[in-house]
Amino acid sequence: MPPQDQRGQLFVISAPSGVGKTTIIRSILSEGASLRFSVSCTTRLPRQGEIPGRDYHFLSREEFESGIQAGRFLEWAHVHGKYYGTDGEQIEEWLIDGEDVLLDIDVQGARQVRCAHPQAHTIFILPPSLEALEERLRGRGTESREQMATRLAAARREIQEAHWYDYIVVNDVVQEAAADLQAIFRSCRCLRRLQLERVRPYLIAH
Repeated sequence: MPPQDQRGQLFVISAPSGVGKTTIIRSILSEGASLRFSVSCTTRLPRQGEIPGRDYHFLSREEFESGIQAGRFLEWAHVHGKYYGTDGEQIEEWLIDGEDVLLDIDVQGARQVRCAHPQAHTIFILPPSLEALEERLRGRGTESREQMATRLAAARREIQEAHWYDYIVVNDVVQEAAADLQAIFRSCRCLRRLQLERVRPYLIAH
């Protein structure tokens, strides 16, 4: 295994539904950000317009449960009768190769990742306000009143977890939020523990 300063870095992003996290991530990736984006695995069926390998890796229930037994997943959860998880084997390969990796996962998954990778950089994306989040959800036109109430209640619970994340980004304007994320990625690559080998040649032995 290579020294820590040669390994890639792991970034974890979480946000309540409707905040615009997916839009921000796609904006960053479309600009050529030097990040490997981890596509999650799931046992649910593809929805209209979803592409295997881009939106999710669609696995059978048997394949997913075999992966759990084999320790394949960095994090996983059982939600509404379906499994969701992150392929830890693929993540580790990228990190060993020195590539930075971006995970888009919920709060529960982020906690599991932090336990497995204490040096992972965690980022939580907030809406400008709960009122703004509700307006965005209504703008979708896809939720009933009951579903809206459920999503807003879930958002309140998830936001209660934001305090333990390393970084907080407010998505008021997508371009500004994307720029904030890019700044986080760049600054983390300048951490002392990662750049110390560049300093050593300048040090004078006493």
